[in-house]
Amino acid sequence: MLRARKLFLAKVATAGVAVPILLWAHEYGPDPGYCGVPGEHASCVFSGCHDGTPNSPAYKGSVSVGFQGGQYYIPGVKQHLKVTIADPASSQGAWGFQLTARPSSSPSTMAGSLAFTDVNTLLMCSQNNLQVFQAQCQGKNDSCSNSNTTCPAGMPLQYVEHSLSGYTSTKGPGSGTYEFDWTPPASTVGNVIIYLAGNAGPPGLPNQNGSHIYTTTYTLTPVLPTGTPSISANGVVSASAFGGYANVAPGSWMEIYGSNLSATSRGWGSADFSGSKAPTSLDGVKVTIGGQAAFVDFISPGQVNAQVPSNVATGPQQMTVTAPGGTSSSYNITVNQTQPGLLAIPSFVVSGKQYVVAQFSDGSFVLPPGTLSGVTTRQAKPGETIVIYGVGFGPVQDANGNDIPAGTVVSAANKLANPFSMSIGGSTASVPYQGLAPNFVGLYQFNVVVPNIANNDLASLSYTLNGTAGAQTLYLAVHN
Repeated sequence: MLRARKLFLAKVATAGVAVPILLWAHEYGPDPGYCGVPGEHASCVFSGCHDGTPNSPAYKGSVSVGFQGGQYYIPGVKQHLKVTIADPASSQGAWGFQLTARPSSSPSTMAGSLAFTDVNTLLMCSQNNLQVFQAQCQGKNDSCSNSNTTCPAGMPLQYVEHSLSGYTSTKGPGSGTYEFDWTPPASTVGNVIIYLAGNAGPPGLPNQNGSHIYTTTYTLTPVLPTGTPSISANGVVSASAFGGYANVAPGSWMEIYGSNLSATSRGWGSADFSGSKAPTSLDGVKVTIGGQAAFVDFISPGQVNAQVPSNVATGPQQMTVTAPGGTSSSYNITVNQTQPGLLAIPSFVVSGKQYVVAQFSDGSFVLPPGTLSGVTTRQAKPGETIVIYGVGFGPVQDANGNDIPAGTVVSAANKLANPFSMSIGGSTASVPYQGLAPNFVGLYQFNVVVPNIANNDLASLSYTLNGTAGAQTLYLAVHN
């Protein structure tokens, strides 16, 4: 992970004379070939830059890769990877790594391409002999030859590793994490093995002593596209648990049904987010509506869930799904200014009546007692505050009056921009909070104070948004 400054000299034959050529000077990070690839070096212990025994039973840490979806790859579809070096020992507090990707059938050749995405990592490009190489990175103080994210044609082997900037910024107890991109080969090469070595070093000044070295591998299997995506007739609805309308609105959620919509099945995870911004692509699956990229939450061959972006125009729009197998034909859909719906799921239909999904602060639900097996339910009392969720209720503003765009994980207080009211049993309910739910994307939360009405297990619940009544017929159980 850490090494004293050195100058790498390679002897290159020129006109029959061995001439020393200065290729690169660096302080931090191993030379190429120290992450366990067969025929190369198992770890930087073998270069003499660190002591220790790799994967010693005395060490209690690890090095790992976080994959966005799982241990697979789709040819040509970029993946954003996270490497974490962890060690609970108080003596360790500096973190480094090296990683490469190789076909399992040909470990001496590269599988795809690696690229740094910030100043914390660098790209090491090398000739096959591992003697002629150069480093490329963003950091101005990292002694790199250039800032290109692609290697020269004459240097086919690639490694990604920590930079000096990364070593400095990740210092601290417990663990260090690095992020970068890997793009698999454009066509399948069979299984790909990720080779990884990590170092948990002492937290002080760089030195070669006291390191805990960890190595591991991951085998990724190829997933191939099955055909061109196709959206079914009448195959797009706003979120079905929230009304399931045929139209959508900026910021609302939509479910897209069809065939060949994705080669894989998964929902988004933390690795797919960029800060608080949701992804517009999962495993190469993208949705556009009105020419704007939607935020993709879930993918599968038969269904894709996405949030409509805030800047899509209202009126008739065209929508497409792009997957590794191609792009679907355009699907015509109407975008309204709002398309509100409250959460009301099939299991909350009692004797043919649809109850809204409402919760108490303890997590129990507002329904007649004993309605759902294994679920705690009771009626709400007048004066109690219950929480109801929705989608499609239009623009939301923060405390400074700024719109919060779709695709954002909400953390600060906010409020609906349009007037909203709710009625229970014919009486107006107070709604002290009406905005996006904290730590979610595109989910609205309404904290509702139950009005003083007579006992009624079928109290009607209705709402208006910007003066227009909601289309759902919903009920709530109320009892003193």
